[in-house]
Amino acid sequence: MQNAITEVLAGRRVESVSGGGRLDLLLDGGVSVRVAHEFRFAAPSFAAPEEVGHFFPALTFQPSSTLLALVGRTVDTARITLAGGLELGFAGGGALSVPPHAQLAPWTVLAAGDVACAGLPGGEVRWAEPDGTPGEEPGGA
Repeated sequence: MQNAITEVLAGRRVESVSGGGRLDLLLDGGVSVRVAHEFRFAAPSFAAPEEVGHFFPALTFQPSSTLLALVGRTVDTARITLAGGLELGFAGGGALSVPPHAQLAPWTVLAAGDVACAGLPGGEVRWAEPDGTPGEEPGGA
């Protein structure tokens, strides 16, 4: 399962970005990424060094123009860190980084409406098994 998150996310186009109490990235093919806790987004800037925003969805937020600019772009890279965080890289530059959290489940990837993979409290990562039951990925993926 080392490359499973790449297989689920890489090559998918961002169809919408929404905020509120969490960040939702709706990707083509019925796949979505939900971020329920803090995250960083580093956007390339051609006039200055890279622009980095730090966001706290739990405080209710509206997506910034740099996040909204992801619509129509493709996920180039996806990986789960050894600590249980999620990192996404986008075509044309930009990177979304969701760190693990000790007490909350900070991120979830849904495919066809069901949880495919989730970052759980303490950095644990849980994958849905092919039969639909939850399973664990030792070492974070």
